Amino acid sequence: MSTEAPWLYLASQSPRRRQLLEQWGLRCELLLPDPHEDAEGLEVVRPNEAPATYVKRVTRLKLEHAVARLQRRGLPDGPVLCADTTVALGRQILGKPDSPEHAAQILRQLSGQRHQVLTAVALSHQGQVHQALSRSSVQFSSLTEAQIAHYVASGEPMGKAGAYGIQGLAGLLIARISGSYTGIMGLPAFESAQLLAAAGLAII
Repeated sequence: MSTEAPWLYLASQSPRRRQLLEQWGLRCELLLPDPHEDAEGLEVVRPNEAPATYVKRVTRLKLEHAVARLQRRGLPDGPVLCADTTVALGRQILGKPDSPEHAAQILRQLSGQRHQVLTAVALSHQGQVHQALSRSSVQFSSLTEAQIAHYVASGEPMGKAGAYGIQGLAGLLIARISGSYTGIMGLPAFESAQLLAAAGLAII
């Protein structure tokens, strides 16, 4: 195996995903949407769409747009990685809150409940697309209104699926998890390593 660290394009604005990749020894070049691209529009849920179907479809769409962006910008060819995380309570998809009030509403739904976190990962390299899906279970403790208000006031829920980030203050409110901690953060370590290895970019 080459001693030089593998590199890839990361088509994600999530600092957590970049942090994880760099922690695993990968060099990342961000490949973010142009101002005219409707990145949020890709995340619209279709009627009666199952959470797993949704997150895989959105991730594949994001990858296709990222590859087109790479070609449009005339950048050097290279592997492109995309990921998307969704939080599901049963079949209900809980997206990113659009206001502090919405964040509080989502957290009330999750209080004392077990929910699923699904993160899909897709990698395009040398004309091939590799995909994987991580499923984890998370259970919040029964939250008081004071805890919800404190957490929402921190600003942490905004911009996050399900209105929380497990790596922050919300970790103090979660009773148990089953599955992938890094998957809940937004980029599952094991599945990502498997994709990279399948593409000839093994990091361990």
